[in-house]
Amino acid sequence: MEDLERINFWKGKKVFVTGSTGVIGLNLVNRLVLYGAEVTALLRDWVPQATHLGGWLSSGSDVNIVRGELEDYFFIMRVLSEYEVKYVFHLGAQTIVNVGNTSPVTTFKANIEGTWNLLEAVRVLEGYSGTIEAVCVASSDKAYGSSLTLPYTEDMPLCGEHPYDVSKSCTDLIAQSYGKTYDLPVSVARMGNIYGPGDLNFSRIIPGTIRSILEKKVPEIRSNGTPIREYFFVEDAVNAYLSMAEYSSTMNHYGEAFNFSSGERMSVTEVVRHIISTMGADTEPIILNTGRNEIQDQYLSIRKAQDVLGWQPEYNLEKGLLKTIDWYRRLLA
Repeated sequence: MEDLERINFWKGKKVFVTGSTGVIGLNLVNRLVLYGAEVTALLRDWVPQATHLGGWLSSGSDVNIVRGELEDYFFIMRVLSEYEVKYVFHLGAQTIVNVGNTSPVTTFKANIEGTWNLLEAVRVLEGYSGTIEAVCVASSDKAYGSSLTLPYTEDMPLCGEHPYDVSKSCTDLIAQSYGKTYDLPVSVARMGNIYGPGDLNFSRIIPGTIRSILEKKVPEIRSNGTPIREYFFVEDAVNAYLSMAEYSSTMNHYGEAFNFSSGERMSVTEVVRHIISTMGADTEPIILNTGRNEIQDQYLSIRKAQDVLGWQPEYNLEKGLLKTIDWYRRLLA
């Protein structure tokens, strides 16, 4: 959709966003507020630094901020009902691979139980009112697991092996199941590695490298530096979710999955060196080679999203990094 058409579409729409202070959630809420939507944002923990992320987190905002957990079914039911939600963006999850390895049970509860709670609440409410227009669920490229056949396409099996990957395979399958079994307007997004303004998780390679350079430290790479990934700018991810929701609300679209990525495939070492060069630093990263349970190479075919949704990425890594680095310079000054 063109911007004016998109603004007209979302103006006044009642939207619920889980994971609202994650990198995608934050930018999605910012965009929906700009478009005039009536947003209810789920916030689990209060992180002081989060006040830097969006004006809607400060007093006087028009966003409804609700405090609770996805593991609480009756809380989710109350929010969807009381705020008369029509559009749901389910982005809330434990999103870090290493945390999944360290704490698999809490990862499974947040990612798997949290998803079935949300979708079950949608199913029950839909049976009463029939007013839910779209539910967009965040999966991941990690849901596919390791594969010798690349790029991943949406018809490939979901074969996660390690805790985080398994949690996303399950999230994905549960979402598909609810969409196809109960004729709910559910769609699933499988994305590459997201980066951009708003990401405060410095264990991720892009924000961690930027902060190290700004602090005049040598960047560190946990892996051996060779894994291939696609690094996907957050504004493209926001556009992808909006496109899915807009499509779901106008078509018989039950339980379909879409891949989204930048199309640029780079090793971890190449990305870190690109950041170093872009920031004008004179250093080389340290290869720690301590990473465990991570997939070697991952990249996605986005043809389905292009053909069905008319979606295209607008940012390459060079363009996205310039905006990202500028944001961190101001944040960490």
